[in-house]
Amino acid sequence: MERSNVYKEVVPCTAMVAVECSNVISNILFKAASLNKGLSYYTFIAYCNVLGTLVFLLLALLFKRKTVLPPLKFPLFSRICLLGILGYSGIVCTFKGIELGSPTLASVIGNLTPAFTFILAAFFRMEKVAFRSTSTQAKIIGTIASISGAVVIFLYKGPKVISSPTGTSLSVLLQRPLGSSQSNWILGGLLETVAYLLFSFMNIVQCQVMKMYPEEIVVSFGYSLTMSLISVPVGLLAEPNMSSWRLRSSIAVVAVLYSGLIGYSFSAIVYTWGVRLKGPVFVAIFRPTSIVIAVVMSAIFLGESVYLGSVIGSVIITTAVYTVLWGKAKEEEEETGLSTIGSSGCTVPLLQS
Repeated sequence: MERSNVYKEVVPCTAMVAVECSNVISNILFKAASLNKGLSYYTFIAYCNVLGTLVFLLLALLFKRKTVLPPLKFPLFSRICLLGILGYSGIVCTFKGIELGSPTLASVIGNLTPAFTFILAAFFRMEKVAFRSTSTQAKIIGTIASISGAVVIFLYKGPKVISSPTGTSLSVLLQRPLGSSQSNWILGGLLETVAYLLFSFMNIVQCQVMKMYPEEIVVSFGYSLTMSLISVPVGLLAEPNMSSWRLRSSIAVVAVLYSGLIGYSFSAIVYTWGVRLKGPVFVAIFRPTSIVIAVVMSAIFLGESVYLGSVIGSVIITTAVYTVLWGKAKEEEEETGLSTIGSSGCTVPLLQS
C-alpha cells in the first residue's frame, strides 16, 4: 500500500520537478548558443524534434507491450497530429515572442499556464469544480498563489540575501529585449499569451488521447514525428541558407544534443505520463517552479546574487504547489470514497511491459 502511495504521489512530483530542471538547462544552453553564435530557433526546434523522434522510435522498439492496445483509428490519429500542431505552434510563438519582447516577459506570461489549464479543464469537465468543496478551494487558491509568487519574483527585487562574487549577472543579460522596440513589446506579449494558451489546450487534448490510447511512448513518438514533419520544412523555408543549419560552436552542439536527446524526450514522456496519471492541472501547476529552479541554479552554478524578492516568491510558489497537490489528494480521497468514475487523472505505469 505504501509502495502504491509512493508511486502515485512522490514519483510524479519528483518527475515533474526534474522535468522543470531539465527545461531550465535546455533554455540556458539555447540562450547561450543563440547569443554567442546566433543559433536560429527554427533550426534548433527542427534538430530537437528529429532527435526526439529517433529516441522515441528506439524506446518503442525496446519497450514492447504484451497487452493488446486499441487500433490507431482516425479520431485518435487526428488528435495525435493536433498535439504536434499545437506543440509546434506554441514553441514558435514562444521564441518569436521572446525575440520581440524579452525572456522576462515570456516567463511572467508562462506562469499563467496553471490558470489557463484549470479553466480549460473545468470547461471540458476534466477537473471537478465544486466551490463549496475544500479540494476545489485549495486548487483555486493554489493556482492564484503560484501566479502571484512568480509575479513577486519579477516585480519585487528587494535587498540582497546572498551576494554575488561577480559584477555581471547572466539573468540581467537574458532579460534584455533582443533588439525589440517598445511597439513590438505588446506584440511579443500577445504571442506569448497565445503560446501558453496553446500549451494549456495541448494538455487537455493530451488527456483525451491518453484515455483513448494508454501508451506514453507511442503517443510521444506520434507527437514528435508530427512536429518533425512540420518543423523541418518550415525551418527550411524560414532559413533557406544552409549555412544557418551548421552548428558552428561547441555550445550549439551541446544545446542541440542535450535538448533533443535528453531534455525534449524526457519532458515529453513525463508530461504525457503525468497528464494520464494525475490530470492536466497537476502537470501545469509545476510550471512556475521553473523560476525557483532557475534562481537556485543561477546562485549555485553561476554565482549570481539572490534577492529577498526571489526568496519570498519562491516560498509562495512552493506553498502554492503544495496547496494544489493537497487539493488533488483530497479530491482523490473523496472520489475513492464514492466511486472511481470521473477521475481527473488516468492511472497506469509509465513503462508497462
